[in-house]
Amino acid sequence: MEQLLQVPLYDSHTHLNDDAFYDDVPAFVSRARHFGVNQMNMVGSNAQLNERALKLAHDYPGLHAVIGWHPEDSKNYDAKAANVLIEQLHDPEVVGVGEIGLDYHWDTSPVDVQKKVLCEQLELAKTFNLPISVHCREALDDLYPILQKYHVGDFGGVMHSFAGDPTWAQKFLDLGMYLSYSGVVTFGSAEDVRASAKITPADRIMVETDAPYLTPKPYRGKMNEPAFTYFTVLGLAKLRNEDPVKLAQHTFDNAQRLFEKRSL
Repeated sequence: MEQLLQVPLYDSHTHLNDDAFYDDVPAFVSRARHFGVNQMNMVGSNAQLNERALKLAHDYPGLHAVIGWHPEDSKNYDAKAANVLIEQLHDPEVVGVGEIGLDYHWDTSPVDVQKKVLCEQLELAKTFNLPISVHCREALDDLYPILQKYHVGDFGGVMHSFAGDPTWAQKFLDLGMYLSYSGVVTFGSAEDVRASAKITPADRIMVETDAPYLTPKPYRGKMNEPAFTYFTVLGLAKLRNEDPVKLAQHTFDNAQRLFEKRSL
């Protein structure tokens, strides 16, 4: 397979810190570079994955750390974890707080705990003036007013692998957020996601893999990896009836703009 887009790509949300990749990171980074993916955010979700994200960001040019506590792991976020996170947020390789949010699909952490941990991390993002990467599953009604209360537009944020319909898309755009699309946008059955992707402004749209999950066509069914950002861009451009080179440039510029505080 040849690289066809002569523009840089930015995988705004991926997990080379995951066990699926961590023992062979150089190979996955090399393959990503082949497809033009030269900027990647390593996103954490708990103590181990945050630590790994930081290590990768220090070891590889173009890899950046976004660290925080995922709602599924929020039951394990205590005072000690908070102190460690605060210390880590001082690291210049950290470009964002995430992935944080609410997840009502998996019954792993109580809802009240998820909300408490989310609010504590929003306070940290505000204090450190860092953008947030937001995970939301089956919880848009509860998530939106919380983000609204914290004036997320003041420090910036992105709805990672956005899955809402165009009405929700507009509400989060009105908060000043970016919307990031994963391989799901290439699935014909993902009607809401595809409709939202069509109406997202060029200056607010990003792409991601969320690897090892959400593999885009034509590799759906296989393990995802950062290199496949390329195919998500192609699918998104086809959906929006846009030049893939121009769309790729927009997604790259948008990610750089949001995460520029420390990634440049």
